Amino acid sequence: MIPTLTSARRLVVKIGSALVVDDARPRMPWLAGVAADIAALRARGTDVIVVSSGAIALARRALKLTRKTLRLEEKQAAAAVGQIRLAQAWTEVLSAHAITAAQLLLTLDDSEDRRRYLNARATLTTLLGLGCVPVINENDSVATSEIRFGDNDRLAARVAEMVQADQLVLLSDIDGLYTADPRLDPAARHIPIVEAVTPEIEAIGGEPPPGYSSGGMRTKLVAARIATGAGCAVAIARGHLDHPLRALEAGARCTWFLAAPEGRSARKRWILGTLEPQGSLTVDGGAARALAGGKSLLPAGVRALDGNFSRGDAVVVQSLDGRRLAQGLSAYASVDAARIIGHRSDEIEKILGWRGRDELIHRDDLVLL
Repeated sequence: MIPTLTSARRLVVKIGSALVVDDARPRMPWLAGVAADIAALRARGTDVIVVSSGAIALARRALKLTRKTLRLEEKQAAAAVGQIRLAQAWTEVLSAHAITAAQLLLTLDDSEDRRRYLNARATLTTLLGLGCVPVINENDSVATSEIRFGDNDRLAARVAEMVQADQLVLLSDIDGLYTADPRLDPAARHIPIVEAVTPEIEAIGGEPPPGYSSGGMRTKLVAARIATGAGCAVAIARGHLDHPLRALEAGARCTWFLAAPEGRSARKRWILGTLEPQGSLTVDGGAARALAGGKSLLPAGVRALDGNFSRGDAVVVQSLDGRRLAQGLSAYASVDAARIIGHRSDEIEKILGWRGRDELIHRDDLVLL
């Protein structure tokens, strides 16, 4: 079944520098069209997250860094200047639809280190709950190997995985994947559907295009492999349209990479089978019933704690008679969890002196046994 944007509950849209920037300036009319598309999606109840490149390109002229190849420290300086301009551009076009833009600067490490992953995901989830549109870019002003790789495609895939998005749209200068580079081979055929990102599919990707863009089909295929493996469908679509998301929704030609059927359970298997539990939480009957019904574990339902664990570590959840009920990732270190168990979530801030998550283990981080 071919995915459609109308079915997306949560959507991540990645936009490259060549689409955002023209002659070292933001393409404001085009960005306004994207913002209108985002507003229409949100009106239907779809959460939208934007991963936007363009910071370095926006600062090149102002800093007189116009040559094609820049040193690492020059890229980092340009990113520090251009990120402000990029955020201003997105704020302007989204505010025209009464949408609050939120800026997050991430690196791949933030999506791969477990505790930083939990922090980033909690922030994104909260922003979406508050009605914001997070606009994410790689933290190029401090990144090292990441900036040399130039990989907001992979970052977008990690974000999609992090927030359990249904779909990831990679807006590009081409309308999808071809059997060969259509700019070089007139016999290249468009591939509308990719059921699995195999090594043969990845081999189709060529070298990144010339110019300021540092992506290309190769990185998009890597991103597709990551996202589809997490249960997220991916589209590579042409971005050089006034309303690219509206066009995609209306059936514009693209390539859809289908989500792996087992993708949603992959993370659950990781929690259950890969991570060694560092402690246990004993819950009362009410909490046990809530967990069985798909709810998160709240501190009020926990009667005892055992073990020494950090935030993000795996812990076992057991009943009062010692029966193992679930395994999950704790949102609190054991020293803090011990203080809040048995208390209501609205008491957490008073007890700890700071406000953390309402849940001791969120249902997305919990696997029933």
